[in-house]
Amino acid sequence: MQRRKDNKGRVLKDGEVYRKSDGLYMYRWTAKNGKRHTIYDATLEGLREKEEKIQRDLAEGIRMPECNLTLNDLFELWRKNKVGLKEHTFANYVYMYNRFVRDEIGRMKLKDIRKSDIRSYYNGIVRNGKMALNTLETIQNVLHQVFAVAVDDEYIRVNPTDGVLTAIKAAHQYETPKRHALTLPQQQAFLSFIKKTPKFQHWLPMFTFMLGTGCRISETVGLCWSDIDFESGFITIQHNLVYHDHEVGGCYFTMSTPKTAAGKRAIPILPEVRKALEQERANQQELELVCEYEIDGISDFVFLNRFGQPQNPQTVNRAIKRISVAYNEAELEKAEKAKREPQLLPPFSCHNLRHTFCTRLCENETNLKIIQDIMGHRDIKTTMEIYAEATKEAKAHSFANLNGKLGISV
Repeated sequence: MQRRKDNKGRVLKDGEVYRKSDGLYMYRWTAKNGKRHTIYDATLEGLREKEEKIQRDLAEGIRMPECNLTLNDLFELWRKNKVGLKEHTFANYVYMYNRFVRDEIGRMKLKDIRKSDIRSYYNGIVRNGKMALNTLETIQNVLHQVFAVAVDDEYIRVNPTDGVLTAIKAAHQYETPKRHALTLPQQQAFLSFIKKTPKFQHWLPMFTFMLGTGCRISETVGLCWSDIDFESGFITIQHNLVYHDHEVGGCYFTMSTPKTAAGKRAIPILPEVRKALEQERANQQELELVCEYEIDGISDFVFLNRFGQPQNPQTVNRAIKRISVAYNEAELEKAEKAKREPQLLPPFSCHNLRHTFCTRLCENETNLKIIQDIMGHRDIKTTMEIYAEATKEAKAHSFANLNGKLGISV
């Protein structure tokens, strides 16, 4: 039997057709469900590349040709069946998807989405200023999980989000900011300035608590009086207070348990921390301040604003900035009068206070497991990195003091 050929005399395989009318090449095949499908290409080489992928998909059970699901359809499937996420994390994923994905690439059919589409979408978000590059990780997290459903259900072979965010960060020369601890003099200057400045004095108990326990800001604002056992001398960390600020849905708090088992822990109460907590209670009694704000059945929060509501983490970070700016302005003036170099505070946030506590702990404790337990680190590598940084600085300081004292100069 004579085989069919194209206009260049090349023999066509079964299912291949050359259309003289428009010069296009066509390939027809039957899916497992019996449905016929057709693809086209301007060249025979291009058509056969597509054929190879189709045959590979059929051999491996990939259902792409018969899949008309959109990304939004797949998201709803993920949303209905997802388990194991904290309530506030799940709510944030849903919000971010609806806000940034649903009306963008969400309408695209799953079979049409390529890695280049994800890359283009991410770049567009960053370039247009819709989202900071590090915040884009939330979108990556949810999309990676959604596409994983398609891989598991054999609609696609590979996850198109794999490696995309890493490549974009490299292209934009993004590096995760390294958090630094305050030095001991900086830490003392910060607290001393608050204590001596009347308009900032109400912040002293909270910042003393954070520098004396290493608690995360969500753990600090979520702390309840019932979590503190003054008699046994321990504070139980067992929940976080999370603040949500969404353009759609407004602003609200939610309570959650720690993300990992390591996050739930008991921290000894240092004398300075005990004094700070007692001062906070005395301040509230003097102002007749009572917490009347209930979140998920809890209302005995320790740190309150002037309206009797739990502190907002954003407000706390803004307070740190105001205090630091005021301190630096005063320090610059003092240094100029004394004709010396000013000892300024660097920019820092609540998490730097946690890092500072961990550094002080590492400087005075060699048992990494104890440090890990107190800090609530899930992975001891995190503890080891901070420990290495702290001990490196301590070694440098120790060797500086040895200068000229070893009797090795001749």
